Amino acid sequence: MITSYIYLASGLAVLIICGNLLVTGSVQIARHFKISTLVVGLTIVAYVTSAPEMFISVRAALNDAHDIALGNVIGSNIANIGFILALVALITPIPIRNKAIAFDYLVMFFASCLLFIFAFNGVIGRLEGIIFVIILVSYTVFSVVKSRKKLAAEKTEPATMKPWLAAIMIFAAIFGLYFSSDWFVRGAREIALQWGVSERVIAITIVAVGTSMPELMASLIAAFRKEADLSIGNIIGSNLFNITGVLGVTAIVRPLNIGSQSLFISDMIWLFGITIVLILTMIPLSKGIINRLEATLLLLIYSAYIFTLFFA
Repeated sequence: MITSYIYLASGLAVLIICGNLLVTGSVQIARHFKISTLVVGLTIVAYVTSAPEMFISVRAALNDAHDIALGNVIGSNIANIGFILALVALITPIPIRNKAIAFDYLVMFFASCLLFIFAFNGVIGRLEGIIFVIILVSYTVFSVVKSRKKLAAEKTEPATMKPWLAAIMIFAAIFGLYFSSDWFVRGAREIALQWGVSERVIAITIVAVGTSMPELMASLIAAFRKEADLSIGNIIGSNLFNITGVLGVTAIVRPLNIGSQSLFISDMIWLFGITIVLILTMIPLSKGIINRLEATLLLLIYSAYIFTLFFA
């Protein structure tokens, strides 16, 4: 039991350090290549912080633990909005400065709808996985090209760090996030198993929140550094990557079977619900702010979801 708590604490400590490295390196890369921090948050930061979900879901699928592979993604997406983003906004309100976030939100919501449709026959196959990956690649290329064109004629803040050094910081963060997330999840999972919690509930709660810890650290540090676009972009980008990247690659490696259709639909209803509430908290999209009251609402919705998992 003591070892489990050591893994938990060590994982959290390294996550904080790596989150700081990731934000610093990503902002410098954005300034050097003249890409907006919103796009960097939606792509580089989001994809890196979602690496733990990728490793865990693929590993789970190969071990035929389909509930963990799928529950990890859906649970992480719900946790990213209802727990991670809410917690960040509760500590420091997040201003919404870029109305272009509407397009990114719509792409994320479309991916969620596509997941629901693809899984309706009880399996997410390789063809669906390929479609997800194509959407992710197309979205990433479009976002980067659009951002560079927009910022080309604008005066941007210069980078204060060599690009190779920023790249090393990002790769170091990836390395650290991989191991620290594994430590955190291992400790949390062992503790949960000792409490007698089911595998699906562990995947949607403990594993999902554990693998979302990089998002928390990156978004929190970005918010404290007044990089609001990076903070909100990280959450939306992570949710998009979890579906199109994590589930896409996992389904290509090993098609995913939906264990219980009714439970899957229930989880998706919660995901759609909290995703809709998110866009309402961001309106207006150019001068809005996710304040503490709205953060509390998101946190209450997430708490209600967790309550239904354990007691419904």
